[in-house]
Amino acid sequence: MRMIIALRPLAALAAVLTLAGCGRSITSTPGDAPNLEEWVAEIRAKPAPPLDPLPVMQQFETFEYAAQALRDPFSDAFTDEDSGSGPRPDSHRRKQPLEQFPLDTLDMVGIIQAGGIVALVQAPDKVVYRVQPGMYIGQNDGRVTSVSKDRIDLVELVPDGAGGWLERPASVALEDK
Repeated sequence: MRMIIALRPLAALAAVLTLAGCGRSITSTPGDAPNLEEWVAEIRAKPAPPLDPLPVMQQFETFEYAAQALRDPFSDAFTDEDSGSGPRPDSHRRKQPLEQFPLDTLDMVGIIQAGGIVALVQAPDKVVYRVQPGMYIGQNDGRVTSVSKDRIDLVELVPDGAGGWLERPASVALEDK
């Protein structure tokens, strides 16, 4: 312990001498420095390098749109929804709950016979719905035409690719478990 107390003044003296060597000497002259002020003055006296010229603005060819009097291909005013003799989906019909699911995700799980046959269909949300003829299921406007003990028959409306619609028969079979 005495040794540590005796070395304290010596450590303080070493720290002071180390810090004194880091500073600029009071007696030093500007000639002792490596001509820093002269170098700075020389650099400031040089002319600045020229700037790159501004890029030339590209001239675009003007185009005058002169088709205001022609038919607008994006307007609904020119679509004829009543044209054609084929079937069309009823856009004003209120959607039924089972129309939000694709037909291949619906499972027929049973039937109920009460006055007529009513099918029980389980949707992907694990809810069981009652289905009767005349109801709509699936995402292609599938109208149920008949319900039997082992399947549900329906007719879907699918686009034909030429602006019309085709009726396509489909069915949902009873799941065997």
